[in-house]
Amino acid sequence: MNLVDGVLAGDRLALSRLLTAVENDTPAGRAGLDALFARTGRAYLVGITGSPGTGKSSLVNRLVKLFRNPPDGRPAWRVAVVAVDPTSPFTGGAVLGDRVRMRDCAGDPGVFIRSMASRGALGGLAVQTAAVTQVFDAAGYDVILIETVGAGQAEVDIASLAHTTLVVEAPGLGDDIQAIKAGILEIADVLVINKADLAGADNTRRALQTMLERAPAKPWPARLVSTVAVSGAGMEELFWAILDHYQFLKSSQEWQRRDAQRLRAGLDELIRAELVRRWREDTPAEVYESVLNRMAGRKLSPFEALDDLLTTRKQAAA
Repeated sequence: MNLVDGVLAGDRLALSRLLTAVENDTPAGRAGLDALFARTGRAYLVGITGSPGTGKSSLVNRLVKLFRNPPDGRPAWRVAVVAVDPTSPFTGGAVLGDRVRMRDCAGDPGVFIRSMASRGALGGLAVQTAAVTQVFDAAGYDVILIETVGAGQAEVDIASLAHTTLVVEAPGLGDDIQAIKAGILEIADVLVINKADLAGADNTRRALQTMLERAPAKPWPARLVSTVAVSGAGMEELFWAILDHYQFLKSSQEWQRRDAQRLRAGLDELIRAELVRRWREDTPAEVYESVLNRMAGRKLSPFEALDDLLTTRKQAAA
């Protein structure tokens, strides 16, 4: 049985191996994505982002349990978790801190937790995060929780990947004003004040509520929910806020629009990567190095260097 057949048959080992191939961008990984793509587009993608120290992993841990055992008795969701961890400076792999904090969900056969190394990528996600979610989608997982690396105010890439984006804040981190300046509040479908039992939580809530009220009107006004993930306080309210947004997406054109946005962003990234690869392949190394040296000597500006390379390429093609 090949990896794709194994994934479709529910073989967790085959799924793990294909995820590794996809994350490493191997030919087998690409072939697997091609074979599975027609089966994607059904999973519900929920992004969880915010600064380090806000308790994102504890929040995800609680959400997994709620999706597996919904409070209203509805059928359990199959849940995949993609935890984007910082890259180890020694191995280049994921530090795995998030998986450790979610270990009490790991024994559930309806849950699959995958840690990914950010590998230096900016925006809170790893380069292959979207591809990994496609594998989980095709494998039949109903909801995919994507926890970003915790880089802070630059983590806006998740908004172009997830259907629903949770932005997690906490009292005392000083991020209330900075977040709105950096645009991270604008991507929130649900804004979570975690660790709401700490001093200053009421002030944080008032500040964020004021910011939300001043934000431009949207078809879905962001919800504001207070939680204490460690104890579970407020988690059911958060769960229902997420499901309300899910119903909003399904009852409007937003599901289709966000799906198209995700596919467009992924295709644009593939185009950029392939164009750079072909450029490097077709441009003699000595030509590139010569232009780079002239830039280093301040004889060419970057725009002049680009024009020089394009002209050289055009002449070579003629």
